[in-house]
Amino acid sequence: MTIKHLAVAASLLALAACTTPTPFQPAVDPGGPGYTDQRLAENRFRVTFTGNSATRRDQVENFLLLRSAEVTRDAGYQWFEFDDRDTKAKTTYFSDFADYGGWWGPRRHGFYWHSWAYDPFGAPVMTTAITRFEAYAEIVLLTPAEARDNPRAMQAGDVIDHLGPAAQPVKPPAS
Repeated sequence: MTIKHLAVAASLLALAACTTPTPFQPAVDPGGPGYTDQRLAENRFRVTFTGNSATRRDQVENFLLLRSAEVTRDAGYQWFEFDDRDTKAKTTYFSDFADYGGWWGPRRHGFYWHSWAYDPFGAPVMTTAITRFEAYAEIVLLTPAEARDNPRAMQAGDVIDHLGPAAQPVKPPAS
């Protein structure tokens, strides 16, 4: 491994170390980190939460659950259930092909380097994978009568009480 490869690896690790997990907040840009919600019908919403590369999968899923409970409460309901739910991992690969003459270009699976003059006996290539998670769900808001005998029904207030404190930013200790 060359000094150049070590420098690239160190800079990627330093960048990842500086990244903090996505806070529980609305997404600023479409597809960006944070939550979104959209009313689909009187008692149905689509809710998403997208994390960055420092946000663990379980945290993304908990924030989706918390936002679903908040949407339920804000719509005037106490109960909801997931109709459809999934979490997707999106991985982008970054490779160091700096020793080869070639062309940078956006592609379907991320931004990558391509060279027609690739030398299989040249310097080794360093590839780094960065994964972020996106959870989405369609939720159905339920009346108390609908929730009574439904084992999948969740009470929004209970979810907010249990998951809400984890969504608050951690305050640094006073010095």
